[in-house]
Amino acid sequence: MHGTGTLPSGGLAANPRASDAEDRAAAAALGAERAQAAQPEPDFWPNVHAPDAARTVTADVARLAPVGRRHALLVFLSNPTAVAGLLILAVVVGAALAAPVLFPDDPLEMAGRPLQWPGQNPRFPLGTDALGRDVLAGLVHGARVSLLVGASATLAGLLAGILVGATAGYFGGVVDDVLSKLIEIFQTVPGFILLIVLVAIAQPSVPAIALAIAAVSWPQVARLVRAQFRAIKEKDFVAAARALGFGHGRIIFREILPNALPPVIVLASVTVATAILMESALSFMGLGDPNVVSWGSMIGTGRDLLLTAWFLSAIPGVAIVLTVLSLNLIGDGLNEALNPRRGGEG
Repeated sequence: MHGTGTLPSGGLAANPRASDAEDRAAAAALGAERAQAAQPEPDFWPNVHAPDAARTVTADVARLAPVGRRHALLVFLSNPTAVAGLLILAVVVGAALAAPVLFPDDPLEMAGRPLQWPGQNPRFPLGTDALGRDVLAGLVHGARVSLLVGASATLAGLLAGILVGATAGYFGGVVDDVLSKLIEIFQTVPGFILLIVLVAIAQPSVPAIALAIAAVSWPQVARLVRAQFRAIKEKDFVAAARALGFGHGRIIFREILPNALPPVIVLASVTVATAILMESALSFMGLGDPNVVSWGSMIGTGRDLLLTAWFLSAIPGVAIVLTVLSLNLIGDGLNEALNPRRGGEG
C-alpha cells in the first residue's frame, strides 16, 4: 500500500512541473512569434539607407534633376551676354515688324539721287545705293526676309530631324541602321554645294530657299535627337510607361521628347543663325529671290563699289554680324539655363 500510495503522490508531484515547462515553452514560442511579427520586412536595398549613400543620392538628384521653367528663366536672365543678345535680336525683330509702317513703299524702287552718303540727306539717314534706293528701307525690309527664311528653315529642319532621329533612336535595330545611313549620306555631301544645287533646280524664291536650307540642316538635328532618345529610352519612367501599356506614339512624343528638347532648343538658335548666313550667301551670289530685298543682295549690289561707296556693303554686313552674334549669345544662355549639370554647378 505504501508503494501504491507513493506512486500517485510522485505522479501528482511530477505533473505540475511538466505542465509548468509546457506553459513556459508555449509562452516562449508565442513571444517569438510576436517578436517576428513586429519586425519590419527584410530590406532588399540596405545600402540605400546608409548616411553616405543618402547624401550621394541627394547630391546627384539635386545636380541632375531637370531645372524648372522659372529657374531656367532666372538663370537665363542672370546671364548678361544672353540678355544683350536678346536685346539686339528684339531690336532687329522690331525693325522687321515695323518695316511696312516705317517704309510702306517698295524698297526696290528709286527714292532719290544715287550714291548719297549716310547723313548727307535727312530723308535718307543711311544714304542711297547706285540706283537711288533707300539703304535704310532696304535694311529693315531685308531683316524681314532674313528672319523669315531663318525661322521657317529652322522649323522645317527641326520637324524633319526630330521625326527621323526619334524614330531611329527609339526603335533601334534595322530601323536605326537604315535611318543612320540616310543621315550619313546627307552629311557626306558638302552642305553649301547641295544648297546651291537645290535652289538652282527649284528656281530662287523665299519658300524654295527655306526648304533647301532645311534639307541641309536637318541631319544635325536628327543625330542629336537620336543620341538623346537612345539614352533616355532606357530610363525607369519609360519602362513604367511601357508597363502601363502606353503606345509608341505616346511614349515618344509625351514621355521621351520633352526630356530630349533642351539641347534641341539650343541647337535651334544656332541653326537660325546658320540659315541667315546661308541665305545671305545665296543672295550675294545672285541666287536669292529677285522680287525681294535681303541683306545678302544688298551686299552683292555694293561689292562693285567697295572703293567708292563701301557703306553699301558695310551696313548690311554689320546687320548680319549683329543678328548672328545675338543668336549665338542667346544659344549660349539657353545652354547654361537648360543644362541641368551646369545648373547644379551654379
